[in-house]
Amino acid sequence: MTNYHVVFLQGDYSQVPDFELPAPHTYTKTVYPQTTLSQLHERIHDASILVFSKIELDAIALSPEVTPHLKLIVVVATGTDCVDLEVCRRRGIAVSNCPSSNVEAVSEHAIGLYFTTRRKMLQLHSMTRAGEWPRQKTLMYRALNKDGTPPLTCQEEVVGIIGNGNVGKRIAGIARGLGMKVLISGRKNDSTMTNGENRTPFDTVVKQSTVLFLALPLTDQTRHLISTPELEAMLPCAVVINVSRGGIVDEDALVKALQKDQIAGAATDVFSEEPSAPDNSALLREDSQDLNLVVTPHLAWLSQMTFNNYSRLLQRAVEGWSSGSRCNIVV
Repeated sequence: MTNYHVVFLQGDYSQVPDFELPAPHTYTKTVYPQTTLSQLHERIHDASILVFSKIELDAIALSPEVTPHLKLIVVVATGTDCVDLEVCRRRGIAVSNCPSSNVEAVSEHAIGLYFTTRRKMLQLHSMTRAGEWPRQKTLMYRALNKDGTPPLTCQEEVVGIIGNGNVGKRIAGIARGLGMKVLISGRKNDSTMTNGENRTPFDTVVKQSTVLFLALPLTDQTRHLISTPELEAMLPCAVVINVSRGGIVDEDALVKALQKDQIAGAATDVFSEEPSAPDNSALLREDSQDLNLVVTPHLAWLSQMTFNNYSRLLQRAVEGWSSGSRCNIVV
């Protein structure tokens, strides 16, 4: 009989299913609502299977000394950039994820961030609640762009999609339904454009888009994909919406671009360092508070549908691995 110990490091973020493992396999489980980095090594030492959404598992955490029994990692999310996959390959640790579980929720959140940013809803909400409407007679001027122009309507927007996976495709579909013109970006520095299917060159998308949605994984090639050169090339009326990974946008460059009115606004659900606070993110510092910058705490994925999808795919990943029929294989 083989008994696997399943450790849930972030039980708050997923339903905990009951696994049905083939005989002679059995399992025990420990569920932690949340896990800090200081608690990590102690909690993973006895684990055969680790389940979490986003925790940094580096080479030390994945060493035989820290995780001597580890055989399977299930990331209850799409992105696996938080796991040192090369170490997993060397040690023979299987890694699975839960792709496309949150497509609807993330896409809808992205569109919500767009409307909130474009129409400066948070600023207008705060000023209306504070009684500024009767004092200033009108708050119309607070809703205008810095150049005095009114906000664009959906029919006037040119949407650039960087990242044409399931989330990018869904955002594009919603945008088209709202009457927006949609440009699907090719890869940066790709002069051949062999990835086809009606792609527009990356530089053209950056220069022509009035709304830029980022929905792509974080890799060495996409880190700081949007930085000072791209922000300087954008239209003054452009807004940037990031629902992918924080490191894809250079946070310091984004704040500077907003301070210089190089773009009209930005919104993000993700940060280079999470959990984020004023001491580790330029997007939350005091000098960014008066900017047209909307931030949410990496919860775009949250929905009942997402929870159900995560639970189903997590169960399939563990049961499939134990029976030799793996699914959603990353490593």
